[in-house]
Amino acid sequence: MSTKRNYAEIIPEVKRMADLCISDNVIEPSMYVLYNVYRGLRDINGKGVLTGLTEISEIQSKKKVKGKEVPCKGKLYYRGYHIQDLVNGFIREKRFGFEEITYLLLFGTLPSTEELTTFTSVLTGYRSLPNSFVRDLIMKAPSENMMNSMARSVLTMYSYDKNPDDTSIPNVLRQCLQLIATFPMMAVYGYQAYDYYIDGSRSFFMHEPEPELSTAENILHMLRIDSRYTKLEARILDLALVLHAEHGGGNNSTFTTRVVSSSGTDTYSAIAAALGSLKGPKHGGANIKVCQMFRDIKGNVKDWNDQEEIEAYLKKILHKEAFDRSGLIYGIGHAIYSLSDPRATILNRYVKKLSREKKMQNEYKLYAAVEKIAPKVIARERKMYKGVSANIDFYSGFVYDMLGLPMELYTPIFAIARIAGWSAHRLEELINAGKIIRPAYMNVHPRREYVPMDQRTMESR
Repeated sequence: MSTKRNYAEIIPEVKRMADLCISDNVIEPSMYVLYNVYRGLRDINGKGVLTGLTEISEIQSKKKVKGKEVPCKGKLYYRGYHIQDLVNGFIREKRFGFEEITYLLLFGTLPSTEELTTFTSVLTGYRSLPNSFVRDLIMKAPSENMMNSMARSVLTMYSYDKNPDDTSIPNVLRQCLQLIATFPMMAVYGYQAYDYYIDGSRSFFMHEPEPELSTAENILHMLRIDSRYTKLEARILDLALVLHAEHGGGNNSTFTTRVVSSSGTDTYSAIAAALGSLKGPKHGGANIKVCQMFRDIKGNVKDWNDQEEIEAYLKKILHKEAFDRSGLIYGIGHAIYSLSDPRATILNRYVKKLSREKKMQNEYKLYAAVEKIAPKVIARERKMYKGVSANIDFYSGFVYDMLGLPMELYTPIFAIARIAGWSAHRLEELINAGKIIRPAYMNVHPRREYVPMDQRTMESR
């Protein structure tokens, strides 16, 4: 009789080993204070520990008044330009902005008409996957998580590259441009394979990207069976891509890109690592939690116009009596911003327009009510007076929901946008190549004498 076990099964021996692993690896939180270690690279005031320099983007959430730092309305700059000015520019001129912003992040300057045309043409030329790639990799091994599917696709691209380990800037730029161009295909095709083979959809289709379409338009074109979309749908998705494209070097996935890049490894390994970071629910999955929370709110709040009923239910969520019992009101609050998240402020202006087009004004009113009520509830119940506000995840999930995008693609769309920032940071890290990034850890385990095998017992541990 076979003694083989299902590798997915957690057998009793492994459970016991896990208990041992946990008991022997607990570090008391007080020790971090004792040794002045900033867990998560954040000091006791929540300020990030400075680990590098960049010219790519800047986040401002505080200003100095009479020598003291005080919270201010959040600001975000891409290469020195205020994000609001950049958005106003391409919207006023009725252009799609993601390609222009990608150019800015990569090269540090705003492109002329000719430069943008050339850049867009280069991306279009790279917007294809190797022969049989979709059939042999994406379709034959569909994944339940699109981020894993994308990471596998990125790592496999290494095998199709004639110079995968060449870290010269022209070669790395070429690799980054190819990934920026093909990320939408990897995400959408990965979802189509999942939807058909795993989720049991009755229809299976794959649309090739159209060369004349923008990144946002191509996502909708490839994802929808009839390839149809409105101008407003495409423009608000384009705006979401712009607002997610970059957010300083200190976020987890961008820092991962720089740490891995500093080792001198190839582009595919660095970007796959960033995808693994973004997949984590503490980083890239926040808008999914917002959507799930609102489904719960809609199911438990009878009158969406009753602010007292909404407030009462938010208190239950905050006190771990409702939704997922985490005590978190998702989408409210940010690690850096306190008074406002500029990305949420910009996106909110267009969410209302889309809600009218989709006839989802009642849902929008509910979101707006929660955005207004939640900070007051948190301040009162948690005694937090520094201020909290809606972050971009609060509305981005609602946008994707109105666009009819499957929840499985929410985080991949984040990746489609953020690959622009990751690429810019990888290039900046390599151009300024110095020492490998190696943070220090302090050992706090006492030293022990070696115990021979015949003297060891479980009780003596």
